[in-house]
Amino acid sequence: MDLESQIRLESSQAASLSKEANLAFAARNFTQGRELMRQAVEAGKRCRALIQQLLCH
Repeated sequence: MDLESQIRLESSQAASLSKEANLAFAARNFTQGRELMRQAVEAGKRCRALIQQLLCH
């Protein structure tokens, strides 16, 4: 998979996980919300690292 595709995938995953986390928080399911948000942050970090990699080449 090329870098641009990986970036799109990670970005989409981060957004999706963040939305799920917000829904969990709204439903007062804080444990699940925190875990989903943690996963969203990690996906965002991977996305940023891939963007850096793309810009450096």
